[in-house]
Amino acid sequence: MKRRNFIKTSAIAGGGILMSQFPVNNIFSRTISKKKIPIVVSTWEPNLKSNAKAMEILLSGKTSLDAIEQGIRVTESDPDDTSVGYGGFPDEDGIVTLDASIMDWNGNAGSVAFLQNIMHPISVARLVMEKTSHVMLAGDGAKKFALANGFKEENLLTEKAKNAWLEWKEKNKKSENHDTIGMLAIDTRNNLSGGVSTSGKAFKLHGRVGDSPIIGAALFVDNQVGGAVSTGNGEYVMRTVGSFLIVEKMREGMSPQKACELAIKRIYKSHKNFGDVNVGYVALSKSGEVGAYSLKKGFTYCVTTQQSNKSFESDFLMK
Repeated sequence: MKRRNFIKTSAIAGGGILMSQFPVNNIFSRTISKKKIPIVVSTWEPNLKSNAKAMEILLSGKTSLDAIEQGIRVTESDPDDTSVGYGGFPDEDGIVTLDASIMDWNGNAGSVAFLQNIMHPISVARLVMEKTSHVMLAGDGAKKFALANGFKEENLLTEKAKNAWLEWKEKNKKSENHDTIGMLAIDTRNNLSGGVSTSGKAFKLHGRVGDSPIIGAALFVDNQVGGAVSTGNGEYVMRTVGSFLIVEKMREGMSPQKACELAIKRIYKSHKNFGDVNVGYVALSKSGEVGAYSLKKGFTYCVTTQQSNKSFESDFLMK
């Protein structure tokens, strides 16, 4: 996996926050003292820019839910990100379909699946949570709901993504791995929220939905304990309900790091033939401790406080 090359190197400045790549090997768990809360963590080094936006929102006094939505929207609107939102690689029929989920400190959750022609599925997911009695809307129903609530229909297939799809069709390759933005944040009120957004596996079967909109799979938050998000091949995350598993192990006293390691080992025990499959988890405890772990080498994650915005490379199982 990559970020679609599993790691993409960049240095980004913005939002009044230091933006620096800072890969660290052999250090996989960081304790952030309470004086450094608010905190934002996310999957993948290029999402430093999304973390910066989320921290800007937190420092303005808004909630962790606001920070998650606005931070993820940065990635969703980036045409150069080929696995989230606008610019995301399409399915086998050349159609961009999006999944997203969001969860707040009260245990409320909303998600959308198989959403088309709407740039910001994370915002639609939030409205599902706040304006309906449901948790998930899918397909045409999700799109109808979005349009009824002021979202506009847009073509999300960029020339870059279209050309990649045409090349894939010509070479008749299998569907490709992908990555996801998953984000967790604790605000100045010490409340935790999380969110996930993706365009899913590149060139997937039309109708495929991954783990990203599934509460408990790609995302789970408990304000008394902490939260977790996933990235990678969602089928493996769904089969083991990974994010819920991590939070429950944290509830039992495990550190975020050890809980992420257990969740990856659970996947490894269940399926031995991984090929080009990879899965990564990031977890954040209520005290501000961060954990991250992946099945294979190359997974990066971001940690943002008032003092810094840095990326790290996680430890991994299959050495």
